[in-house]
Amino acid sequence: MADAEHDPVEMMARMGAAARDAARVLARLPSATRRAGLVAAAAEIRARADAILSANAADMARGSAAGLSPALLDRLRLDPARLAGVADAVEAVAALDDPVGQVIDRRVRPNGLALSRVRVPIGVIGIIYESRPNVTADAAALGVMSGNAVILRGGSEALASNQALHAAFCAGLAAAGLPAAAVQLVPVADRAVVGAMLAAAGVIDLIIPRGGKGLVARVQADARVPVLAHLDGINHVYVDGSADPAMARAVVLDAKMRRTGVCGAMETLLIDRDFAEPVELVEALQHAGCEVRGDRVEASFGEIVKPATEEDWDTEYLDAIASVALVDGLDGALAHIARHSSGHTDAIIAEDPAVANRFLSEVDSAIVLWNASTQFADGGEFGMGAEIGIATGRLHARGPVALEGLTTYKWIGHGTGQVRG
Repeated sequence: MADAEHDPVEMMARMGAAARDAARVLARLPSATRRAGLVAAAAEIRARADAILSANAADMARGSAAGLSPALLDRLRLDPARLAGVADAVEAVAALDDPVGQVIDRRVRPNGLALSRVRVPIGVIGIIYESRPNVTADAAALGVMSGNAVILRGGSEALASNQALHAAFCAGLAAAGLPAAAVQLVPVADRAVVGAMLAAAGVIDLIIPRGGKGLVARVQADARVPVLAHLDGINHVYVDGSADPAMARAVVLDAKMRRTGVCGAMETLLIDRDFAEPVELVEALQHAGCEVRGDRVEASFGEIVKPATEEDWDTEYLDAIASVALVDGLDGALAHIARHSSGHTDAIIAEDPAVANRFLSEVDSAIVLWNASTQFADGGEFGMGAEIGIATGRLHARGPVALEGLTTYKWIGHGTGQVRG
């Protein structure tokens, strides 16, 4: 049996109590103070760049030796440019409008009672994530700016990187006078801690999983705490018959090949049978180093694609692999997406606005794009500074979840002695 210090349930109780105290402090701090804490945290990340990159190199070496896939290694890797981007994202969050205290709406009842709906922090948020060390800083920044305390549980493959980033972030908070317990990192890789977090009703107010399908499925199945989750990114790009071939080629190549290991990457390409250059589009992907899988009965493709299985249409490759199908116009594309999309991000390339607008209206995904790459499915690209994840459900928050998605609201009433009688 674990000793009291490392017992997962006891550990979560201690961390949760400290987080609750810190959340109360954050909720009453003015915006300027929370902003100053984030600016100081970004400065510390830059100042400790050598130590953070050294820790990441050690994680990369262990991951490579353990046989992590190229996609996971890409998610894990930090370099000077990526680390600078992490610090920039923290500062970008600091520059955003503060949602805390924002009045959503007001109404005055016939009896004179004035009611306001006001944004408030959720409280204590647990974030469980894999591979990407930048999530440590993104989640910390979004939590602090939205007035929430966060408890972070990163993957074992990124433990050293996460610890180095966390130490830098908390040093910045402390220098600005904010409670360091506002951002806590689970210090061990014990998987039992995940179970303790999921069972911590009353200690943690919301759990956000950010990782593969297995992690999200476990969290949704086992949690006794409310969950804000995103599923895998089985994202489609539909190239309509009206599409400009040059635009289609540029968007499809970016959507798949810019970074294959991100959740916004295109996994399935749908091409209208009336599109002028289907073979050229497939060959452009292949020339860029992408393996293309499709249905060989399609005479247009002949032998240029590898045969696809039914499983391919429901696979998030996170690699230089794409499935491709010819469809009978917009109706065919909509039917395929309805069967196979994970509700994350889907895009249409078209010059016909009637076709495009119908696609935007009828595709039921968190993000739907017209003539733009699915790789824009990112909180930073949406002007949110950073994101805690992309929610694919229909409740509370949807799409990139940033500051507003980490708040709830309460009703405030101002009376002059009204009674119901």
